[in-house]
Amino acid sequence: MTESNLKSIIEQVIRELNTSSDSVPTTATVETKACEIDNCDLPDITAYEMENFFEVPSPENKEAYLNYKKSTPARVGIWRAGPRYTTQTMLRFRADHAVAQDAVFTDVPEELIQKHGWLSLQTEVSDKDEYLTRPDLGRIINAESIKKLKENTKSAPRVQVYISDGLSSTAIEANAYDTFKAIEQGLRNHGIDIPAPFFVKYGRVPAMDHISELTGAEATVVLIGERPGLATGESMSCYMIYKGKVGNPESLRTVVSNIHKNGTPAVEAGAHIADIIKRILIEKKSGVDLKL
Repeated sequence: MTESNLKSIIEQVIRELNTSSDSVPTTATVETKACEIDNCDLPDITAYEMENFFEVPSPENKEAYLNYKKSTPARVGIWRAGPRYTTQTMLRFRADHAVAQDAVFTDVPEELIQKHGWLSLQTEVSDKDEYLTRPDLGRIINAESIKKLKENTKSAPRVQVYISDGLSSTAIEANAYDTFKAIEQGLRNHGIDIPAPFFVKYGRVPAMDHISELTGAEATVVLIGERPGLATGESMSCYMIYKGKVGNPESLRTVVSNIHKNGTPAVEAGAHIADIIKRILIEKKSGVDLKL
């Protein structure tokens, strides 16, 4: 809808409401009315946690229902208008769906990568659409990035940690730096020093196998955005593998998932991951072979 069409609709509505006046509102008046609408103080529908949202009329035991809601992010305790959701429930559903879409379709800001001094690499994927339709290309680092990796990173480190956007740029913005710093501190406490991390754009989890071969790392660790859902768009995972090789079965990866403020907080997750990495190095195995 164009701006002129919108103004025409507003003029018509005002004429119908203001029948006592013979004058037609001017363009300036219409713009003022539209401005007032745009700037009205509407509540943020995503500001509250779903565990605090409750619409069931006359519940048999409201207290028990509310206690149950605290144990799950699922949409329980909502209500309906006939066979449909109520307006508030539907609006929140649409808002959470938009958050999930934004997490997938936006990129990690270059400013964030530069702020933390992460070397920026990229897979064979050229854009977001290709990333979603060609997962195979997200498992291989491109030629230019291979050259940068060899020139700027330590060869054969005991542990190589890197960050990748995966399916949620929002998760990386919210959690990656704090998680890495906790991993770094935890490993230092174990007497293990690690090189600086780097960032891989358009990365899939198996890209860590290619990176493991390129760096010669004993243990390779990736912090990567998870596929977002309606509960959160900020969830990040950490995958770890011992002496990864291209073509590894997924069963050889050890994973810590649901790293976000309403799951496992970033700093707590980082400390836990550091302990797991130590076990991987001691036992020289990962995935289902590593008994935690």
